[in-house]
Amino acid sequence: MTDPSKVIHVRNVGHEISENDLLQLFQPFGVITKLVMLRAKNQALLQMQDIPSAINALQFYTNVQPTIRGRNVYVQFSSHQELTTMDQNSQARGDEPNRILLVTIHHMLYPITVEVLHQVFSPHGFVEKIVTFQKSAGFQALIQYQLRQSAVLARTSLQSCNSWLFYRVGIFMMVVVSWTFSSQSSSAILLNVVYMFPLCSGISQIQIFLQNRKGDPHKYQSGYGDSGGMYVSGARAVAFPQVGIVPMPNAAAIAAAFGGGLPPGISGTNDRCTVLVSNLNPDRVDEDKLFNLFSLYGNIVRIKLLRNKPDHALVQMGDGFQAELAVHFLKGAMLFGKRLEVNFSKHPNITQGADMHEYSNSNLNRFNRNAAKNYRYCCSPTKMIHLSTLPQDVTEEEIVSHLEEHGAIVNTKLFEMNGKKQALVLFDTEEQATEALVCKHATALGGSIIRISFSQLQSIRENSQ
Repeated sequence: MTDPSKVIHVRNVGHEISENDLLQLFQPFGVITKLVMLRAKNQALLQMQDIPSAINALQFYTNVQPTIRGRNVYVQFSSHQELTTMDQNSQARGDEPNRILLVTIHHMLYPITVEVLHQVFSPHGFVEKIVTFQKSAGFQALIQYQLRQSAVLARTSLQSCNSWLFYRVGIFMMVVVSWTFSSQSSSAILLNVVYMFPLCSGISQIQIFLQNRKGDPHKYQSGYGDSGGMYVSGARAVAFPQVGIVPMPNAAAIAAAFGGGLPPGISGTNDRCTVLVSNLNPDRVDEDKLFNLFSLYGNIVRIKLLRNKPDHALVQMGDGFQAELAVHFLKGAMLFGKRLEVNFSKHPNITQGADMHEYSNSNLNRFNRNAAKNYRYCCSPTKMIHLSTLPQDVTEEEIVSHLEEHGAIVNTKLFEMNGKKQALVLFDTEEQATEALVCKHATALGGSIIRISFSQLQSIRENSQ
């Protein structure tokens, strides 16, 4: 048997599995410092910050089969104690993770703006500030995250391939990402806001001065750049508001749920509120069932089944961010024997008419109250569902009887939290759990209207969702 190692070997990594999928699988067990995708072998190597973190991950997945996008993956300790595919010189210099990344861009065929950098780096966590400047090494930038873990995820993801060539936001560029070193002034930089004014892109341009840790301000020169940008000692700096660039009325709830950042794969920049759902099972789907599913990701305004295309429907969400969550988490989900296609619609909204259902005033919309909690629980469909608002005298047998028509129930757990009865129900497949949710959410059980959502737990030994 292979000795414990910080490096975890993952097998059966299909082409549909991304770096971020693997990061999410192991992130709960500690900081991930390196990730290498071996696409030709359908494998990956992932290095945790320490051996105990790796041991905890493998112990957990010994009892729970890890699954990504419907595919079982298999994990074991690697024979490697360290991954050396990254910048070994930086390791020798004592390069330790912090929340500020130093980015050097080579072969820059097109101008790189702070907006482009924000699009590249914000999917990995909340970016607080960006400074760009020109050095002898080339065009460089400092990317300051709110959390060190976000910086670790960004660096790991962007250098998960041996090549630095990658494609983002329509521009090819070669990027080298490293930590700012404690011996360098860049790690001591603080960006202090002197003046702020809005830009049309939803972010804020600021005039700043640079300050070292001793509090001595450097002299700065303000000047006029293109598009009215401010340049400070040759550097352009931009600070981002607390919820990135999501100009939503529910921004406070989003910030509270995601700690100021956004889940991997979510840009937060979408402004289209209506999504098109296709490949539905027209014999079993109706507007209320679609409401039960899509309301997991935001408030529903209207739903319309397309009569000329019976397997198509339009769903109008409360805002663009909620629509992006629905597209991200539901694309490819199985429902009633069909794999759903979920994409943004060309229609900005659903016009009122006899063939559409209005839900804007429904008290079943989940995000009118406890929005931050509901955002935190957003995920793709799982085999486990969570039931709440149950009657106090309900039994596990009654719960099973209420749900068993939708598939084989593997396990159940009835528990009490804050004086209220709740339950976890584990189905044999994700599709069965999804069917139970869309059919039984907001139905009556023992005189109570129950609420159902997906649980991110993978086993039933936990006491709560």
